[in-house]
Amino acid sequence: MNVPFYGHTRQYHNIKAEIDANISKVLESGQYVMGPMLKQFEAELCAYTGKKHAIGVGNGTDAIWLSIMALGIKPGDEIITHANTFFATAEAIWIAGCKAVLVDCDEKTRCIDPARIAAAITKRTKAVIPVHLYGQCAPMREIRKLAEEHHLFVIEDNAQAIDACGDNFRIGELSDAVSTSFIIQKNLGTFGDGGALYTDNSEIDAKVRKLRNHGSAQRDHHSFGFNSRLDDLHAGILSAKLKHITEWSDQRRKWAARYDAGLKDVASIVLPYQRPGYRHVYHLYEIETREAKDRDLLLKHLNGKGVDAKTHYSIPIHKQEGYPWGREAEIRGPLTQAEKNSASCISLPMFPELTADEVDTVIDAVRSWKK
Repeated sequence: MNVPFYGHTRQYHNIKAEIDANISKVLESGQYVMGPMLKQFEAELCAYTGKKHAIGVGNGTDAIWLSIMALGIKPGDEIITHANTFFATAEAIWIAGCKAVLVDCDEKTRCIDPARIAAAITKRTKAVIPVHLYGQCAPMREIRKLAEEHHLFVIEDNAQAIDACGDNFRIGELSDAVSTSFIIQKNLGTFGDGGALYTDNSEIDAKVRKLRNHGSAQRDHHSFGFNSRLDDLHAGILSAKLKHITEWSDQRRKWAARYDAGLKDVASIVLPYQRPGYRHVYHLYEIETREAKDRDLLLKHLNGKGVDAKTHYSIPIHKQEGYPWGREAEIRGPLTQAEKNSASCISLPMFPELTADEVDTVIDAVRSWKK
């Protein structure tokens, strides 16, 4: 049995009538950009997240740097994030003209380490961008405490963890703004690209709404801005899917538990860690080989068995070719855990529409590997 990594087509067929109805509604409306479907989805996203404002933008990267600009963070200011995440987090900092400061991650969760944040803060530090990596919340209580002590902004990169939560806190509750991505690979993904920013701050909302639309809040009136709008077709697809997100997250958690049970005694790998009291939604089910030299061997073995396992962020940001490309960047402290994570990680197939037989096939393939 071959096991795919993505279930996009299966998901579409499961709710085809809902998606097609929304697409048809948009097409018949004749309003495809900044139209009623976008307004509807933004209102639904507010209701879902509990935030006062939600702004659809072109993609998740734009959502981060537009947040930076709306907060008044200036070129040359420092923003702390971590090295073992997708390149776009640091890229957005550079697009905004700021200095990316890279710190290490936590040994277990692989999310940003608050102790490393504390050690990296300087007079030029203006913000922290924690990434809710693989579908688990970063330790936001500790991060918020640091932010308050040092008068820093917090922008959550929530591209991977919609529907996750911490121990009695929700994403967005302990930050100034939240960015998210809706590219098809995400837990809530459209058939293409898209993103959003949500916040309780009315000033951020007003600024981003202008910035995403050529600096315009009124027809023919413009100031400095950009073109970064979530179009209505994507908003309609996302509106249909948002109704199912909790159900899909629960299914991801079910498959993660099945993986955990089937692989818990495999000595050569480390399984994902879920912080007590947290709701991990497993955007990725990420295992690590105990020895980095074994990662590619296990990956080749799995692919040979018909399991479409992959690597994610296998080259940390500071080791990408040409780093830092003339941009302002700095490493503060050793990045031992980030480098270890990047060198040893493997993503097993994880999507709600998997079957029990497929999950068991993956488990058997991992267990059959001989070093």
